[in-house]
Amino acid sequence: MTAPDPDGLLAEQLLRLTRRVHRIQKRHLEHRGLGITPAQSRLLRTLAHYASPPRMADLAERLEVVPRAVTTLVDGLEAAGKVRRVPDPDNRRVIRIELTDDGRAALRELHAGRRAAAEEILAPLTDGQRTVLGGLLDTLVDGPTAERGDRAP
Repeated sequence: MTAPDPDGLLAEQLLRLTRRVHRIQKRHLEHRGLGITPAQSRLLRTLAHYASPPRMADLAERLEVVPRAVTTLVDGLEAAGKVRRVPDPDNRRVIRIELTDDGRAALRELHAGRRAAAEEILAPLTDGQRTVLGGLLDTLVDGPTAERGDRAP
């Protein structure tokens, strides 16, 4: 008889929770009728973190995908009016990607949808449980340095 594998059980629970989070977020996105896929929403959120418009290669690196995948996402978002390609002011061979006003409005809607999904998922937890969960998630995301109050860069 084999002993129970608590780490295996935790890993399975985390995977199930991740799938549930994605399903609920997707439902909230569809309800808002933005016509944006989860991958496109991730690109928009990533794009919003840049101080100036990034290159496609920068986006691919940050998203940890091949550049061709970014091209496909940008093509769809550009057709929808959420982003636009702009020439680099210092190098005319380089194209940068920037958010449009429509893209910024979509980001606000995406944020509201993600917040609604989080509220739905966290609804069964008390405030104290949410605080504990937040600390545990920080430790898992940032590694053991989060326990000591240090922050990874």
